Amino acid sequence: MDMAGPKHVMTNDHDLKRGLGPGSATILVIANMIGTGIFTTSGFIMEAVRDPLAMLICWIIGGVFALSGALCYGELGAMFPRAGGEYVFLKESLGKWMAFLSGWISLIVGFSAPIAAASIAFAGYFFRSFPDDLTQKPDIPFFDAGVISFSPVTILAAGIILIFSLIHSYSLHFGSRVQNVLTIFKIAVILAFIIAGMAFGTGSFENFGSGFSSGLIFSESFATSLIFISFAYSGWNAAAYLGGEIKDPERSIPFALITGTLIVVALYLLLNMTFIYALPMNEMIGVLEVGAKSAISLFGGHVGRVFSLAVTLCLLSVISAMIMAGPRVYYAMAKDETFVNLFARVSKARKTPCASILLQSAIAIGMVFTSSFDKLLLYIGFTLSLFAMLTVAGMMVLRLKKPLVERPYKTVGYPITPILFILGNLWIIVFCIKGHPMVTLYAAGTIIIGSLVYGYFTKMCNKTS
Repeated sequence: MDMAGPKHVMTNDHDLKRGLGPGSATILVIANMIGTGIFTTSGFIMEAVRDPLAMLICWIIGGVFALSGALCYGELGAMFPRAGGEYVFLKESLGKWMAFLSGWISLIVGFSAPIAAASIAFAGYFFRSFPDDLTQKPDIPFFDAGVISFSPVTILAAGIILIFSLIHSYSLHFGSRVQNVLTIFKIAVILAFIIAGMAFGTGSFENFGSGFSSGLIFSESFATSLIFISFAYSGWNAAAYLGGEIKDPERSIPFALITGTLIVVALYLLLNMTFIYALPMNEMIGVLEVGAKSAISLFGGHVGRVFSLAVTLCLLSVISAMIMAGPRVYYAMAKDETFVNLFARVSKARKTPCASILLQSAIAIGMVFTSSFDKLLLYIGFTLSLFAMLTVAGMMVLRLKKPLVERPYKTVGYPITPILFILGNLWIIVFCIKGHPMVTLYAAGTIIIGSLVYGYFTKMCNKTS
């Protein structure tokens, strides 16, 4: 057992600049969390549970899991204030192989796939904000080669990814300012929708009528709903990925993770109550653009289109936030020589990991043209739950292996908090394996390919050393 540890952990980020304060870090967390999921998953959740109260309980349980994760990641982020998030944490706790797999998952599932899903949702809401006679069936492909499909929606989605990748390649300072403006606008839109919808909208409190049974909580449909919700809450760990660029990280990282998550949990509950107030259960079931449909029901068609345009702009914030956070993982991997050296390069003039940003954008754009939205949601939710669970388990391992390493912040409620998070995610994973075996196979395939890639880089590193 390693009984000693450094008082201050050295970073791996000498080329990066600490330019983000606690406010910007908190905004980054909020921006990563509030995005595609809250505007698109409630219809799928209602389809699974078929009860308004059960849907709200799903969101509460998902919020408890997210907050538990944020409390645990706060300890890890304060201990290891480096670029990379789970990659760094797992390398310290469970070893390089598991760390590489988490980085690989971040590249494919943690960021590239959610960026693709968010950009597809952005394009769908954008076209919905115009009258139907101006945008007739924008999701119908004008070129379809089986696996690859080009339509106005996919082309617009790909274009947005490219634009924000260039913005965040240009400058951390400029990119964070764009991010802050978009996120503040998003929060304002959500609050305005909640207040106006409940105070002046044409809804009904009768929609909250419930035939809820406690047995539903232990059903496969309830667990499947939590997969969608885990996707909607994903992003609570965002500040940890930029640990090498946050000022006073020992305090700022836990503050950003916990504060950002608490704000989002409250907003999500209020927003879902507004959706239920706006739409009877039967009209919400299976609806992708539930935010837009709720706005039309509450305020009429014209205002509904205005809200669709506002949601479109809100989704830009989450696309921007994920494009900003993800590349720091691939940068950290390359710095450790477990990934292509090109992605360890930082622009001397801009101090940004440009190559990693462009790699991520290329993968996300590829997914836009080849994946359907609902398949992406399940794939993302399952795989992220698995590695978040392993990361928190690793935190408990570190408590045993390195008890004397300085911990500027310690997890509130330890060990109940990490155990709750692990058991909750294990519950989601087991039911996903049972109910969606193909999604599990896709995730397993991603992990196997990642293991092969790790073996290749390890072999190449040993040859050159």
